[in-house]
Amino acid sequence: MPSATGKPPVDGAVTHLARQLMEAGLEGLSERERRVILHVAKRCHVSRDVNRVLVERQTFGERLADRVAQLGGSWGFILVFTGMLGAWVVLNTVILGGAAGFDPYPYIFLNLILSMVAALQAPVILMSQNRQAARDRVAAGLDYEINLKAEVEIMALHDKLDRIRMERLESVLDAQSIQIEAIAMAVGIAPAKPVTD
Repeated sequence: MPSATGKPPVDGAVTHLARQLMEAGLEGLSERERRVILHVAKRCHVSRDVNRVLVERQTFGERLADRVAQLGGSWGFILVFTGMLGAWVVLNTVILGGAAGFDPYPYIFLNLILSMVAALQAPVILMSQNRQAARDRVAAGLDYEINLKAEVEIMALHDKLDRIRMERLESVLDAQSIQIEAIAMAVGIAPAKPVTD
């Protein structure tokens, strides 16, 4: 219900928040919230590409870890590695002969190499997974900024709609008042004065 000024009443919590923001200014807000308010004030986009943000911050070691994890987790790597293992076994067992081979059965040197590959590959894959977790955190932060801006914009739209609705209601009431006065004058009755607070 509108007040005497024609504006919709403001909730006490909204008034308190508005006063708090006016008194504290931007200092009480986080960097992300300040950035969103700046984007809203400038009427520009908040959304950013997560991949581009991460590429800007990425170091050489992080790019290398991602590439190694990408290679180690592919079917191409599995097929090539299986082929190399098969070739190692054939070379040392069939071609060079059992006891005279470079690494005869039970392939102790091959086991050593496989253990070293696993020991090096596991931390690299973990680094890449940590990078994925960091990527998810950046994506969540960017999503938060977009959601915050959308919420502010929706609130502004609600305010505009409320203003338009109130202006429309006032114009309808004014038109009705004019019509009532015209009818009252035509009938010869003195128009009633509006009640004001």
